[in-house]
Amino acid sequence: MKLRKSGKRKRDCVKDRIQLRYAVLGGILAVCMGVFVYRLVDWQLINGEQYLQQANATYVSTVNLSAARGEILDTNGEPLAANKTGYNITFDQTYLDKQKQNEIIKNLIHLLTQRNESWIDELPIIINSSGQYEFVQGKESEIETLKGKNFLNLNAYATAEMCMQQLIELYGVEGFSPEDTRNICSVRYNMTKNMFSISNPYTFAENISKDTASIIQENSANLPGVTIEITTIRSYEDGTLAPHLIGTIGALSPGEYDTLKDQGYAYDDKIGRSGIESAFESELRGTDGTKVVETNPDGTVSSDTVTQQPVAGNTVYTTLDSNLQKVANVSLANNVQAAQRAGASTATQYDGEDCVAGAAVVLNVKDFSILAASSYPSYDLTKYLEDGNYYTSLMTDETNKPLLNRAFDGSYVPGSIFKPLVAAAALQEGTIDTGTRITCNHTYTFFAPSYMPTCMGWHGSINLQQAIKVSCNVFFYEVGRLLGIENIDLYAKQFGLGEMTGVEIGESPGTLASPEYRTANGGVWQPGDVIQAAIGQSDNAFTPLQLAAYCATIANNGTRLKTHLVKQVTNYNRDQVISQTQPEVVSQVDISQENLKIVQEAMRGVTQSGGTAGSVFGNYGIAVAAKTGTAENPGHSDNATFIAYAPYDDPEIAVAVVLEYGSRGSYVMNVAKDIFDAYFYGKTVDENGALVMPE
Repeated sequence: MKLRKSGKRKRDCVKDRIQLRYAVLGGILAVCMGVFVYRLVDWQLINGEQYLQQANATYVSTVNLSAARGEILDTNGEPLAANKTGYNITFDQTYLDKQKQNEIIKNLIHLLTQRNESWIDELPIIINSSGQYEFVQGKESEIETLKGKNFLNLNAYATAEMCMQQLIELYGVEGFSPEDTRNICSVRYNMTKNMFSISNPYTFAENISKDTASIIQENSANLPGVTIEITTIRSYEDGTLAPHLIGTIGALSPGEYDTLKDQGYAYDDKIGRSGIESAFESELRGTDGTKVVETNPDGTVSSDTVTQQPVAGNTVYTTLDSNLQKVANVSLANNVQAAQRAGASTATQYDGEDCVAGAAVVLNVKDFSILAASSYPSYDLTKYLEDGNYYTSLMTDETNKPLLNRAFDGSYVPGSIFKPLVAAAALQEGTIDTGTRITCNHTYTFFAPSYMPTCMGWHGSINLQQAIKVSCNVFFYEVGRLLGIENIDLYAKQFGLGEMTGVEIGESPGTLASPEYRTANGGVWQPGDVIQAAIGQSDNAFTPLQLAAYCATIANNGTRLKTHLVKQVTNYNRDQVISQTQPEVVSQVDISQENLKIVQEAMRGVTQSGGTAGSVFGNYGIAVAAKTGTAENPGHSDNATFIAYAPYDDPEIAVAVVLEYGSRGSYVMNVAKDIFDAYFYGKTVDENGALVMPE
């Protein structure tokens, strides 16, 4: 009896719990129904009219219209960086069918692949030879962005396979081959990164052929939302002419976009990265236009109105002479290679066999405009912008460093071309005069026996002009010791050595030897260092641009001007001058005209019979003043350096040439001679790349 009663109580208890659950569920259902009823009443009765207006309202968005980038020309108006008509494939969200976009993307990729044309592919995942997804090596930053919290929000250890699964799910990429799946995900990923929207169309491919553009336009009915944008594409008559000076352009990074969007930049805009493209970005960029697009609730366009036409950027005229630049490029390459071959042909180590680089700069003495600035090795701007593998090879070439602008950023120990400066300073300070004679017996013995540097020759008793003509080290050891490092540096700065020249694009300040510099870099200045500084050794290291400005200052009777690479800026059509560069005096060297004349005459003697440059310029048709130099580089061949200006009586151009580890002076002089031939006699480069004189 007790067991039956106990069982009954248990059954009653279970029954009560079930009834309670039904009651709770019923209450929840009643609440939900109440909320739905309330929302229906709100939509239909209370605020029905307001919601009806919103449903019938059109959506208005503003679309950016890109302006053409301004062009870059040489001093004669010849194009350096020009624009050509280009065709881009873009996606317009207003018309793009969301249900078919993956299929559309696949078809476009197949079309471009068949026509050997590229599309924008930035997904850092590939399919390896085993058919597995793997990350692209060297794309760590992009991989981190892909996994990051602002995108897939995966752990740092997530595999490429895991990332692809997330992308496939995110973009609904189903029913495609593995390769098509990967490629569609790449495009969709990039669309998201570039904030694809009605007001921000997405560029799927750039600079496609006209024929491909025509095929897409003919099939537009099957490619809703895919449009052909006629645009301007950067083009180069000769991408190898002056790439370091013209500079590069590139896409904005997300961080740059955040900074520049208030200045009117769009997410997919290009911006100057280096050279004139960067320094004159504000002039070249232009002003974008806008159009307003109204869409109906069903997605159809009700109106499409241009509200502001784009205004093209301004045109920048440089001071470069294209022919002079071309001759300098070819001559520099020829002589670097010749110096290397000559060094390799001897049994002597460090005899020029390691010469692989050099630079040459040509200045107009009248206004210090840069007529040519060549750096070797160099690169091709066209390939740089169009070939990703070529760009990677440039970035990873640590031996030749072709991206380094050696003309403006390379710092070289100058050697004996520093001596005219020391001579002028010593004359001005009264340390020596034209009658001062110093005896050279090959070895300088003032610091004997602990330190006895030598000369290249045995010159006997010589004066200043003879010492410059034959480049006697012993003479300048003694002059430097008597003059002192403070005075040497005082005048060196006036000549612009160790100082910025003022050129509009980047440059190195170089290094002027001094006790302060040595101490700041952890060294100790020794008494003998001053005599090495006096012959252009020690810690002295200057850019070819500085050396050219130094030479031009001597030629210009001590007046140093600001160097410049830009002649003028005009509007895009080139019929209105906006600004012109005027000569600007930086300093007047504190040396009398009489003393400068003595140095100028000595430099003229260098190119005459018995001078160190007499073998090349002794019978030249134009009077040239110059100074040769070699500079020691421990563990390498000597630098070969040369400065010169001409004509001697009425200087027009000044030239500085450096062959890095060039060893022999003949090759730097050959480069200078080719440049003078081009300027005075019209030497040029033929279609085969050979230097030729006009007939």
